[in-house]
Amino acid sequence: MDQSHSEDRLQETARALADLASVVVRAVTDRRGMSFTAASALARLEREGPARLTALAAAEGVTQPSMTQLVQRLERQELALRIDDPEDGRVTLVAITDTGRAILAERRQERDTRLATLLSTLPDEEQQALATAMRTALPLVQRMLQDGTQQSPLLEQRNTGSER
Repeated sequence: MDQSHSEDRLQETARALADLASVVVRAVTDRRGMSFTAASALARLEREGPARLTALAAAEGVTQPSMTQLVQRLERQELALRIDDPEDGRVTLVAITDTGRAILAERRQERDTRLATLLSTLPDEEQQALATAMRTALPLVQRMLQDGTQQSPLLEQRNTGSER
């Protein structure tokens, strides 16, 4: 196989993967009550632990003033709170609350239910084919993304102490 054909195939696969992700996100995102950015920031805090506001903004791809406003809204809703950094008392971290965790769990359950309802409309053979494809694709995509990013910006900044 020549180089250009291989590159074309990679571009086609990349486009299909991006299209799939976009379609699924649009189909299952609950747009009521919480923005995608708010849900994403909360999920990152749940997954990676408390973070500095600037690191959270960088990781989520938003400006620091925008993240400050978002965190203030999340605090008013009791979904996030600011805590002292145990390693440096001069630093404040943003953390998810138990209420924030419960809201994320509820949103995930609703998302999974919506997807299961959509899947139930497929014939059994197509459901099985999709299940097989997901069992194959998910670990590959997770490994690809992990290898591509190595370490999240939150962990990098927390570990290097590059932000004060």
